[in-house]
Amino acid sequence: MKKQVGFIGCGNMAIAMIRGMLQSGLVPKEDIYASAVSESTLQGASEALGINVTLNNCEVIDRCSIVFLAVKPYQYADVIHEIMRHTRHDTVLVTIAAGVTIKDVEEFFNKPIKVIRSMPNTPSLVGEGMTALCINKEVSDEEVESVLALFNSFGHVELVEESLMDAIPAISGSSPAYVYIMIEALADGGVRQGIPRDQAYRLAAQAVLGAAKMVLQSDKHPAQLKDEVCTPGGATIEAIAALEEVGFRHAIHMAMDRCTKKASVK
Repeated sequence: MKKQVGFIGCGNMAIAMIRGMLQSGLVPKEDIYASAVSESTLQGASEALGINVTLNNCEVIDRCSIVFLAVKPYQYADVIHEIMRHTRHDTVLVTIAAGVTIKDVEEFFNKPIKVIRSMPNTPSLVGEGMTALCINKEVSDEEVESVLALFNSFGHVELVEESLMDAIPAISGSSPAYVYIMIEALADGGVRQGIPRDQAYRLAAQAVLGAAKMVLQSDKHPAQLKDEVCTPGGATIEAIAALEEVGFRHAIHMAMDRCTKKASVK
């Protein structure tokens, strides 16, 4: 890709995305620029990734045609006010903040602006990210393809209606955290049964990875895959019954509802 890519903000999500882009080979390190308010943050990014870093947000806008706004939602107004006069008509801004809508960004600028709203997740770091995108009418088809290529370089992308974006953190943005708790709980259970801790984590994590691949690659409904593991009168159906008794599904739904409610609050 012959485009300079910028990040205003260089936190954990930005680092995960940059690592994914570099590992894929799609964007060379010399074509990536990142800004932050902390010199130590930038020094760490420069040493770890070899990218260009600066304390000046406007420098990122001046140099890059695709710029990710990787700051907290409450920081958007101040950052946009700072970069507004440096943003060109061909600059594509990509948001990654929960709750910040395309209309919010358009109103901040109060002029035609190319905006893509995204919600990535941290598995981007290992090339297995899941990102949802929605796009405003100012973005050209060619620009959409360029941004899709960036996200595909470290995972997968789904285009969704913006009305669904507040629900995305609950199902793919924040859900890795739920899965980590499940893996930890499985490992704790294994240790309780006498399995060494390091083996327990490997066994649990690989089982989750394999189950996810079965859903994505088998074209079978998750319920069918679950049924295929549950032999009549067997140990697995006994375990499923125990999960249902304590409201396993309901707990997940409650977590997602709380996540969606929080993500939609500006």
